Amino acid sequence: MSELIDDLNWRYATKVFDSEQKVGEDHLHELCEALRLSASSFGLQCWRFVLVGQEELKRELRAHSFNQSQVEDCSHLFILCSPIHVGDEDVDRFLESHCAIRSEKREALEGYAKVIKGFIARMDQKERWNWMDKQIYLALGTLLTCCAVKRIDACPIEGFSPKEYDRILKLKEQGLRSVVVCAVGHRSREDKYGGLPKVRYPMDEVLIDKKH
Repeated sequence: MSELIDDLNWRYATKVFDSEQKVGEDHLHELCEALRLSASSFGLQCWRFVLVGQEELKRELRAHSFNQSQVEDCSHLFILCSPIHVGDEDVDRFLESHCAIRSEKREALEGYAKVIKGFIARMDQKERWNWMDKQIYLALGTLLTCCAVKRIDACPIEGFSPKEYDRILKLKEQGLRSVVVCAVGHRSREDKYGGLPKVRYPMDEVLIDKKH
């Protein structure tokens, strides 16, 4: 655990990437696997992840990211997306997968199915998007932690145009909407923030301790 704390202290939102350094395929696979294994509400996994490494595509996306250099100079760019629509069919698909993997009968999960479908049915479209966005941010946290453990630099990015990203990546045609972006790679020596101490409030200001 102490090693993980060291890794989290090492991590920061990288401002300048070394565009010549690329993340290896093995490490990229591990990052993708970490995203796949992230926690989600009910285990529904209402997400898709787009991995961009093409230089021309990164350059095009930078133009719709307030010209942030990280989008172009990073090794790879993750775009974390949620479905535009979620409903009963998604619950059924998840439970079919559940039964196949765990060798369980679908009938045994009818009660669980009703709970999930009822939960989703009570929300309007805006509430559903808000709910799914929260799952995306759970996945983002997993990605950032995994990057820290592998000593891969990362920068989460909310400053972009989802409409333009969706257009360029043809996400709407796939029933998806972009939620948040994360650039990964290796920090440049020119990044003046790379060696600075992490700024965090002390523990007694962030933890309300009620264990005793």
